[in-house]
Amino acid sequence: MSFLQPFLLAALPLIALPIVIHLINQRRYQTVRWAAMMFLLAANKMSRGYARLRQYLIMAARMLAIAGLIFAISRPLTGGWLGRAGGSRPETTILLMDRSPSMQESGRGTGESKLETGRKQLAATLKTLGSARWVLIESNTNKPRELESIDALLNSPGAEPASAASDIPGMLMAAHDYIKANKSGRTEIWICSDIRENDWNADGGRWQTLRDAFLEFPQGVRLHLLAYPKPAPGNRSVRVTEVRRQKTGDGAELLVSLSVGREAGGETKESVPVQFEIDGARSEVAVELNGPRADLKDYRIPLGKARERGWGRVSIPADANLADNDYWFTFSPPSPRHALIVAEDPQAAPALQLAASIAPDPALQCSADVIAPDGLATVEWEKVALLMWQAPLPEGESAKAVRAFMDRGGQAIFFPPKTPTKAEFLRASWTEWVHGTAEAAVESWRGDQDLLANTQSGTALPVGQLQVRNACGLSGEFTPLAVLKGNAPLLARVATTTGGAYFCATTPSPGDSSLATNGVVFYVLVQRALAAGAAVLGSTRQLVAGETSGENPARWKRLAGMEQAVSSDYPIHGGVYQSGERLLAVNRPAAEDGAPALADRRVAGLFKGLDFSRVDDSAGSSGSLIQEVWRLFLAAMMVAMMAEAGLCMPKPARPSRTAS
Repeated sequence: MSFLQPFLLAALPLIALPIVIHLINQRRYQTVRWAAMMFLLAANKMSRGYARLRQYLIMAARMLAIAGLIFAISRPLTGGWLGRAGGSRPETTILLMDRSPSMQESGRGTGESKLETGRKQLAATLKTLGSARWVLIESNTNKPRELESIDALLNSPGAEPASAASDIPGMLMAAHDYIKANKSGRTEIWICSDIRENDWNADGGRWQTLRDAFLEFPQGVRLHLLAYPKPAPGNRSVRVTEVRRQKTGDGAELLVSLSVGREAGGETKESVPVQFEIDGARSEVAVELNGPRADLKDYRIPLGKARERGWGRVSIPADANLADNDYWFTFSPPSPRHALIVAEDPQAAPALQLAASIAPDPALQCSADVIAPDGLATVEWEKVALLMWQAPLPEGESAKAVRAFMDRGGQAIFFPPKTPTKAEFLRASWTEWVHGTAEAAVESWRGDQDLLANTQSGTALPVGQLQVRNACGLSGEFTPLAVLKGNAPLLARVATTTGGAYFCATTPSPGDSSLATNGVVFYVLVQRALAAGAAVLGSTRQLVAGETSGENPARWKRLAGMEQAVSSDYPIHGGVYQSGERLLAVNRPAAEDGAPALADRRVAGLFKGLDFSRVDDSAGSSGSLIQEVWRLFLAAMMVAMMAEAGLCMPKPARPSRTAS
């Protein structure tokens, strides 16, 4: 239990006031021994025990009445936050709202989502607790925004649903920077989230830094988590995996491949109607869902012969989460996939060129050129989709050219040179070669996303069959995608604002690895990187919400999607937009479909050593997180006073008997 006015508890010693008054009254009278009175006292000796007990009860009732009054005016609280939510009023209260698509799941039997429930519960709770300053941190920009009052949370655009994923560690770092920059006093941070793994990135390297940073504050910072971890059983989602336009004898057609999934708990067989909409024309097909996922490959939609490009939507019927029932797509003739190879090892260059030159589809144009590191000045970067670099990391003008290429959305894969240097690129650098006496296998890899993700049918790539004979160490900040024994990274991705930067710790040279000889994995990752880079070059693009990848959102014009979205928020809302002559389709991240919630022990481990509390709730819940219970103490005071009055009443006199 906690109190909104805890300083009033300093009056608790007043409970002893009845005892003090009793002792003072005893000292007011002097005892005089009188023979006649001694006989009366002896006669009353048998009832003295009851009288003393009665006096004790009266005194206890008076003490309880005073205690009840003191506790009532201290405004006691009870509820899910127990004793941690209350206390003295904080100077600053910072709110971190998870606005990701998974937070838009509604509770069973209610039309209220997790996000709506969280906003209402936090507004009601924090209005009771009070604060001198309210700050909301945007999940898409991680920028703090001060609120006029906690009621503004209910209508703030920064707490509205979005199609982009949330970055909880980034939001916490923004909260830390705000506290430090504003020299805030006592601060409380409230996190409202469904603790999905992709939003929390528990395996990232930022959490230890965050814990250490918050522990450095001398004023102390309290962190509270309002969690909605329970998923909606059977909730369905739809996602387009591939769109291709191809010519036919009398025109053209669109081949659309998609995947329909559902949350755990929906194991019964069902038929899900999937609707396609292109330029107002609609068609529908039923997808049989027997397990957690079903795929539809190359559904054919007729197009006019002159229809070179356009956009469309795939949708399924409304269910527990409306945010994953639609998927937007664009189509146009495929852009050429051109790779640029910089290699100092003559044995590695042919394997790189071969993997980039073989097209996975006859309709695609794939090519690759090999140049020397000093030949970048003549490169036509606007035609390059992928850069494969097997040489000392770029420096000087070469580094500037590569960075400019990545800033407009280009992809780059770096392989270690024969002799690593101290050169650093994107805060990553090669260290030393480790020459193994035996072939090392891949211990683990990320099959849920990125270059090594499973195929469309759910089949895993044979990454575990790769053999690595020599590997080069990698230092810096990166996310491992494949790891060798001993936790050494084989393939890693470095964080970038646009484009993609990957580091492969070995080369396809036969003396270093089996990447070339067992070429399935190598070919797939190169082609996936090529496809991502080529997508930037075409007249249409598929974008992940929150990741503009070289686009200028200020030029966007909405063609379809959320009508309430303001222009500055277009990149975080699903829909179709036009930027000059280009068509852009924005959709939620793939990880938002069915991402599991973090285990309780892992969440507790992330906040280990910090002043942290957590309460779990469900969407649509109308229960309050805290409740003021001062009325109970006032009632207890009144009962104590009535008991004291009853005990103070004199005993009724017995009627005297008359002699007959």
